[in-house]
Amino acid sequence: MTADSYSAFNAMIDLVAAPGKALDNIREHTRWFWWPLLISILMGGGMLVYYYNWVDFNWLVEETIRQTPPDRRAEGAEAIRAFMDPGRTQMIGLVSVVVMTFVIYTLQATWLHLANKLTTGAAIGFGQWFSFTAWTAFVGVFGALAAIIAMLIADSNQASLEKLLVFSMNSLFMHVGPESPWYRWASSLTLLNIWTLVLMSIGYARWTGASISKSATVAVLPWLLIFGIWAARI
Repeated sequence: MTADSYSAFNAMIDLVAAPGKALDNIREHTRWFWWPLLISILMGGGMLVYYYNWVDFNWLVEETIRQTPPDRRAEGAEAIRAFMDPGRTQMIGLVSVVVMTFVIYTLQATWLHLANKLTTGAAIGFGQWFSFTAWTAFVGVFGALAAIIAMLIADSNQASLEKLLVFSMNSLFMHVGPESPWYRWASSLTLLNIWTLVLMSIGYARWTGASISKSATVAVLPWLLIFGIWAARI
């Protein structure tokens, strides 16, 4: 395949099959970032809409109340019941997906941009790092797809969103319940996050010429700090 015939669709496939090739081509086509960005948002938002139409919503409301700290449960129960309705919850979820995607990608791109300035000085602009972030995070769509499949084959529609995150550390290894202080931590860290970090390590090395060990350090450090401090507080 010639460089001229290589497309964003080819990059999506190669991100899984030949990540080095995909990341090399992505660097030269910054505007392709709209494809992984929009697909990720549509998949994440679509999964939430499907979930809130699928779940036993009355059960979800009561489960939300049950997870409220005991000292605030009585006074907060009526407020939660009044606030939570399917339409409002769906809208909040959709807005959160869009806003948080842009916030997280912007923060990640800023970190990579600054790290590059401090370590290698390669001629790579912020826009390219934003594209890089969108592409390396694209594998997260498999999580949304897996959650939809889990709902389709579930025996009951009384399941929390965290339970449907089949690639999370909690679903795969820890198996702790909502009452555990490790529940949110273990549900937030997934194998897809690790896949993203591997792609970032490979891509940073190929884009900047840094060693793979230095590239892995740059990629992993923010995540290590976030989840390390979170774990320490638990």
